[in-house]
Amino acid sequence: MPDISQTIEEIQEEIRKTPYHKGTEHHIGKLRARLAKLKDRELEGTTKSKGGGGGGYAVKKQGDATVVLIGPPSAGKSTLLNKVTNAESKVAPYAFTTVSVIPGMLLYRGAYIQILDVPGLIEGARLGKGRGKEVLSVARAADLLLIMSDVDRQEYIEKLVFELEDAGIRINKPKPNVRIEKKTGGGLTIHSNITQDVSKETISAISQEFGIKNAEITLKEKLSIERLIDAFSSSRVYIPALFLVNKIDQKGNKSLPSHNILISAENGEGLEELKQKVWDELDLVTVYLVRPDDEPSLNNPIIMKK
Repeated sequence: MPDISQTIEEIQEEIRKTPYHKGTEHHIGKLRARLAKLKDRELEGTTKSKGGGGGGYAVKKQGDATVVLIGPPSAGKSTLLNKVTNAESKVAPYAFTTVSVIPGMLLYRGAYIQILDVPGLIEGARLGKGRGKEVLSVARAADLLLIMSDVDRQEYIEKLVFELEDAGIRINKPKPNVRIEKKTGGGLTIHSNITQDVSKETISAISQEFGIKNAEITLKEKLSIERLIDAFSSSRVYIPALFLVNKIDQKGNKSLPSHNILISAENGEGLEELKQKVWDELDLVTVYLVRPDDEPSLNNPIIMKK
């Protein structure tokens, strides 16, 4: 009997060979739903076989929010952590200097923001390369991801996003606006006030692939097959992210995209802007309590989500 990895490869190959059009939509939808389920099982199985972490990976969330630094080896994550927090993450000019999770705490506008430096993420992380499974499990629990590379490997940011997405982590995407109300009988009822490109037959097939045969399904936005599958999958997480390019002091004649945050962790350039953007992206607000007839105290604010 083929193992999960082999079955995944076979389904991916069948999807690649099948041209997509209305006549094949139903079949491809079922294949993609089956593929998503198998990837979830593969990820869950490998995580369990690792014994639930250890070696610095079981990190308790502290403070008002948790931010995780994601990047390839030697991108400068440890230097950045040391500059903006009270941490002492080992820094050296070779790959995989960080071999466990190093926590640090950033105090900003009265908020305690936990920042975690994890080992460098490489291609094939979802399959366990470079302790990728453990890194991804930490990333899944973040309130914000800082996805970071350097001036010589700017294209690596796209590879990091692919690895995260492949592990069910949706970057800068809202949760699909779909309501699934399970019932004890009566089959599937599908509602939508928006014209969908995906047929009801395909929606029904995907639902049944996820074991849902009796339910009222309401689609409140226009969905692709991929987004529809995300709506049914319980393993998806939706996390905001900022994209950083480090070592801009070494850029030379290289062009730098304006949509990324440009920093030099070594000399501190761009770090104040980064702190402000982290605050904005976490959507935090500082609340100062005032007793009647007293002056406001600025010592112990309450940090809340807007």
